[in-house]
Amino acid sequence: MEAPDRSRRVLAALVREYITSGEPVASSMLVTAAGLGVSSATVRSILARLEEEGYVQQPHTSAGRIPTDRGYRFYVDLLLESKRPTRAADAVEARLRRDSPDRLLDSVLPQVSHVLSQTSRSVGFAIRPAHEAAVFDRVEFVPLGGGRILVVIVASGGHVIQKVIDVGEPLGADDLRQAANYLNEEFSGLPLHRAREAVLERIDEERSLYDALRARAMRLASSTFSDLPDDRLIYVEGTSSLLDDTTGLTVNTLQALLQMIDEKQKLLQLLNEYIDGPGLTVVIGAEHLDPSLRPFSLVLSTYDDGSGIGTVGVIGPTRMRYSRVIAVVDGAAQAVSRMLRDQN
Repeated sequence: MEAPDRSRRVLAALVREYITSGEPVASSMLVTAAGLGVSSATVRSILARLEEEGYVQQPHTSAGRIPTDRGYRFYVDLLLESKRPTRAADAVEARLRRDSPDRLLDSVLPQVSHVLSQTSRSVGFAIRPAHEAAVFDRVEFVPLGGGRILVVIVASGGHVIQKVIDVGEPLGADDLRQAANYLNEEFSGLPLHRAREAVLERIDEERSLYDALRARAMRLASSTFSDLPDDRLIYVEGTSSLLDDTTGLTVNTLQALLQMIDEKQKLLQLLNEYIDGPGLTVVIGAEHLDPSLRPFSLVLSTYDDGSGIGTVGVIGPTRMRYSRVIAVVDGAAQAVSRMLRDQN
């Protein structure tokens, strides 16, 4: 925000006050809270400008102001600019070591989601690294007539996925067997999600495949690995916290989120959209890709167990205690990374 320091301090104070009280913030309160030593009239003038710029809004003409999503973003960016304390990571790590003495992934991550939920009073989640997902073993193609083919994917642990694809041309059993053999030789041993990425990379690199078998196999592979469910495990806890009256969320809004949490694959796909790389990410309200999530904010961070990247985080109303949530999510990611890498 390109604004004088006074405006920045007034906006930061307003966001803090609103997060604490949940009530519109009056200019008279900000005179003291912002610590500027200026009159209430000056603060009102600053608030009017902030409202014009889209950082605050007035729910009623006689009420004080509340932050908009843009106002929250300004406040969160201030928090992210400052050095975050390490004591949150140390406290989370001490608790995880106490409650998960074996330090195994399947013991640590449920505890992480529990700690995040308790601390934030919102929904806490923890996702296993991608390398823990099912590993592609082999694929089989069964002709169904016309251009329709039954695809049978066998993954590690005997996990079987079946789907029907339409390639638009009839293919014989021998052609399909040769294509399956080629794909099994090329991609066996890769996690399913990585096999899908490898197929797309191969197609992009080799747009002109003169070998008919390989060209056919790659076309089949593209259809085979598209729209596969992401079977990485996600641990979620604290959905009941959103039913608290203080969240200000409507029943319909809650239902949309609870349905997404119940359909964990959809939640995983959404979270993947936000993870650009290692570190902390905060998505606020209108920044969400899915309109049904715009009443919520998302704070997530990645951890590294030495052989893969996983994610921990919190989903809650836009009026959340960002300072506390950012510290505990960041701390949990650091703690999990240390514990699991020590184990390796």
